[in-house]
Amino acid sequence: MISDKKISCPICFHHCNLSTNEIGECRARMNDGEKIIDLNYGRLTSIALDPIEKKPLYKFYPGSWILSVGSFGCNLNCPFCQNYSISMADSTFDTQNVTPEQLVNLAIDLSKRQRGNIGVAFTYNEPFISYEFVRDTSKLLHEVNLKSVLVTNGTVSEFALKKILPSIDAMNIDLKAFNADFYKWIGGDFKTVKRTIELAAEVCHIELTTLIIPGKNDLVDEMEAEAKWIASINENIPLHISRFFPRYKVTDRPPTDVKKIYELVDAAKKYLNFVYAGNC
Repeated sequence: MISDKKISCPICFHHCNLSTNEIGECRARMNDGEKIIDLNYGRLTSIALDPIEKKPLYKFYPGSWILSVGSFGCNLNCPFCQNYSISMADSTFDTQNVTPEQLVNLAIDLSKRQRGNIGVAFTYNEPFISYEFVRDTSKLLHEVNLKSVLVTNGTVSEFALKKILPSIDAMNIDLKAFNADFYKWIGGDFKTVKRTIELAAEVCHIELTTLIIPGKNDLVDEMEAEAKWIASINENIPLHISRFFPRYKVTDRPPTDVKKIYELVDAAKKYLNFVYAGNC
């Protein structure tokens, strides 16, 4: 008999308290009456073989390739999302079903080809809401000496993060801004992201990305504060400062001025050894 008891999802800071058949804010996790399940388990919307630098990861096996996959849903609501067609989608979105074993076998096959492949990157939408699929696939990847990479917004609960970190080799984490008000604007949690960065830096390779939106997170003082905080963890953590282009609901702002990007790069270099301009 299916229970109608509410269950709290443990994966992110929302901790959605879901009734039977109710779906969380991420549009991808549901109470099936007994437990929280991953509605997008193995349901891929995107798959490509990418240069590792595209993640972006510049200091993790540079020059290599990685099989990149995405699904649907996200636990944030960024009005400027670059992949909104899938991140804002739900389980009605058209997908290709793939098991962890099938995905790993494809990664193995690609690793044997001329260009090579070092593993799988979970990207395009938020991978942590596909927690069970990422966990199961990552364990299999390690069994065949391939890498598991996450491109994430970092708003995962400490409980869930600690359980999965031993199976993750590298992460690019979006540090979307260095102020709590910005995270309120996107429905996120600033403290959670900072804690994710601190914990991940202890276990795997990490790089960070900040997308600069004119009038929202483009102050030099804020970037210096961000870089100083990152350096307090490790001054060798790479930071990618990327240029914004109008997208999704934020079409009333111009693309970030290239000069502004390089100004912020120079500010961050006061504290960090590896700072890169992106989308310029």
